[in-house]
This record gives sequence, structure tokens and C-alpha cells, in this order.
Amino acid sequence: MKRLLGLALVLMLGAFAIPPGATYAQSYPNKPIRLIVPFAAGGAVDVLARLLGSKLSEAVGQPVLVENRAGVGGNLGADAVAKSPSDGYTILQTPNGMAITPALYRSLPFDAVKDFTPVTQLVSSTLILVASPHLKIASTRELIALAKSRPGRLNYGSSGIGNPLHLTMEMFKHAAGIDILAVPYRGDAQINAALIAGEVEVAVVPLATARPLVESGQLRALAVTGARRAAALPDVPTIAETVPGFESSSWQGWFVAAKTPREIVDFIQRETAKVLAAPDVRERLKAMIYDPVASTPAEFEAFFKADVARFAKVVADAQIPKQD
Repeated sequence: MKRLLGLALVLMLGAFAIPPGATYAQSYPNKPIRLIVPFAAGGAVDVLARLLGSKLSEAVGQPVLVENRAGVGGNLGADAVAKSPSDGYTILQTPNGMAITPALYRSLPFDAVKDFTPVTQLVSSTLILVASPHLKIASTRELIALAKSRPGRLNYGSSGIGNPLHLTMEMFKHAAGIDILAVPYRGDAQINAALIAGEVEVAVVPLATARPLVESGQLRALAVTGARRAAALPDVPTIAETVPGFESSSWQGWFVAAKTPREIVDFIQRETAKVLAAPDVRERLKAMIYDPVASTPAEFEAFFKADVARFAKVVADAQIPKQD
């Protein structure tokens, strides 16, 4: 009897020694995973989510269901994930607007840093500075010279206050010491149409949507915004070749609710990295002009926090008023 009691005591103590969430993590995933996209279906984030979600589903043996929660600049979907259980079954896929919201909004229903655990940066992509064919310039240097000769008279297409396209142009204006006025549009498709029609003169837009228009001569490429030239348009220089030190790239990443067990976070990251390394996925990403990243949770957390600080400075330098 004493021997049985002793064995029971050992088993109880062993159970208490198991780290919280470890047993649960070992069985993950045993039900469908929700992948929250905080924007409407058909957009760049949604398209990538559906590609990666289907491949991850094959890898882990559970459905990965893409759910669009559009609204309030992506904050509606982010809030849903922040308030979800910390169990890894609800994942947020978001672009770098997530790093912008803390500086842009007067108040948020979540803390972009404290209420989430970064899982991995999925991809990076460059933006491109383009000009209307009606504007007789052919380089970033010529744009800067023209803007300085006509301060406040040139305009650019913007897809909304605080959007990465808007903030990248504001970064460029600040770095180049020029004043160009923003004209708001609903999205980059509308901006491209306005540039072709000559309604606006320049803009920063996604390379993926601008490339066919540049190649057909409907838009004039001035420079890409990344640190190096884009393989898709190797003859187009970087802004940094004219304005040293300038760099602004776009990214998409995955987050889960804070306090999600580390074993689950690491599992998601490892399986996602395998998906991003698959040859067929890489071909699709290349066609979409994305560079796969697959950073570790620690790497992505450091990168994300640095981006939050960087965009806070951009918003302050551009004197953008807080949004409600």
C-alpha cells in the first residue's frame, strides 16, 4: 500500500513539473485553424493567405480556414485575434500596417506589441515610385529638382492616411526635402488609373500591380523603394541611389494572441518555413513579386518592434494628426 501511495505521489509531482501548455502543445493541431485576414477578399493579403493556408493545411493535416474581417484599416481583424484564446488556432495575417497603427490612432482596442506574439515574417516586397506619362521627368533626381522649383504644386496619389504607400511617400518627401501634396484614392488600382489619366503626377505603389503598366509604357518607373534593385525590373534604380540611406519595403507576417505556448508558436513557424521553401510556392511568390523570409519568432519580434519605432518617427516627422 505504501508503495502504491509513493508511486501516486511521484506521478502527481511529475504532472506538476510539466510546463503549462506543454501537454496541450503536443496534440496541436487537432482541429481547424482560422487564418484571419483583416482586409477584403481578393486583395494582396487575402491572395497570399489562401495560398499559404492551403499548403499549411496539407502539411499539418487540419483545415486552415481563411476568414476575412475587414474594417477600420485592418484593426477589426487584429482585435479579433488579440481577444482570441491563446491556443494557436487563430492566426492573424497582416502587412506592415500593423506596425503603423500604434502611432497613427488616438486609441486602439488592443496593444499592437503586448497583445500579440509574432510568429514569422512571411514575405517582403518592394514598392515603386512612378510618374504619370504626362509629367515630363524620367528620374528621381529630376522629380526632386522639379518639386523644389514648384514647392507645394506637385501632387501624388495616396491610398489613405497612414497606409504604407502614403507613409513611404512622406518618408521620401522628408528625406529629399520636398513638398508634394497628397490626393486620396481608395487603393492602388485607382491611383494607377489616375496616374495614367494625368489626374495625379506621381505616387508610390506596389511593384506587383505597377509592373505591367510600366512595361507597357502606361506609367514611368522612377525608382524602387527597397535597399536593392528589384529582380523584376533590374534596370530601375533604387531611391537610395539618389537619396542615400533611403529604404522602405513592405512585408506580411503572422501573429497569434499573446501567451500562446512557445511550443505551438515554434511549430507554426517551422511548418510555415517548410511551406515557404517548397519549389511550387516559391514559383508562385516570384510571380507575385514577393521574397520569402520565414524568420524565427525571435527575429520577427525584433524586426516588428524596430518597425513600430521607425513608423512612429515617420508619423511624427510628417505631422500626421492622430486618427479616431
